[in-house]
Amino acid sequence: MRLDVTLAQGAGGHSPHRHDTYAVGLTRAGVQAFSYRGIGRHTCVGQAYVLHPDVRHDGRPGTEGGFGYSTLYVPPALIAACLGGRSLPFLSDPVAAAGPLRDTIWAVLAATGDAVDPLVSTDVVVMLADALADAAGARPNRSVGAIDGPALARVRALLCETLEAGITAPDLERVSGLDRWTLYRQFRAVHGVSPGRYRTARRLDAVRAAIRAGAGLADAAAQAGFSDQSHMTRQFRAAYGLAPGQWRALADTESSGTLDGGAHGS
Repeated sequence: MRLDVTLAQGAGGHSPHRHDTYAVGLTRAGVQAFSYRGIGRHTCVGQAYVLHPDVRHDGRPGTEGGFGYSTLYVPPALIAACLGGRSLPFLSDPVAAAGPLRDTIWAVLAATGDAVDPLVSTDVVVMLADALADAAGARPNRSVGAIDGPALARVRALLCETLEAGITAPDLERVSGLDRWTLYRQFRAVHGVSPGRYRTARRLDAVRAAIRAGAGLADAAAQAGFSDQSHMTRQFRAAYGLAPGQWRALADTESSGTLDGGAHGS
């Protein structure tokens, strides 16, 4: 998968072209105008769009102020595999101005940040595949089947023991013996979160422990396996509602029990 972020598109635009992927994204600034299947469309700030593989389209500013957007390109083979090999979901209207599909695209782009983590990419595909199938009226099969407890325990142990390693979906498939889509759904059914989000939570536990032990923020981020301090800060704020520096300041003045309970409960 590939993420493109363009936040200052000027008076120019994109000539007619096609992608061999799904292109899902959000308009971040201005108005984005485009022709899609011969019909003029536009998206405003906060609205989402889904462009299907091999459908000709263009892109241009809808106003004199230009426009900005974020787009994630997802191979259709991943969507089809996640949906059990069924036909790709197709939406006649590419604009998701509101509703569950728009909300999912927001969540997907927030999860990817400015890079697509190899493990989080599976989360992203499942979220998108289910949302696209729902929007197309295809009723995706979300059955998790019989829970394989020992397999999930092995996955959980690997995630906890290798925070600094670049764990991928194939790694989890090998240790569990399950395909990534079944693994994702079973893990979420048992633990309430995906494997990717579970690992992020354990990394944040390690960050808080390192901060309590006196480590600097950059060192704490590196020790926990984050790509850099800014990556850790985004995840920390998303989980706890405050920046790591703010949490460290509180940790200097409040009891350990109060902070730990508050951080987990927020």
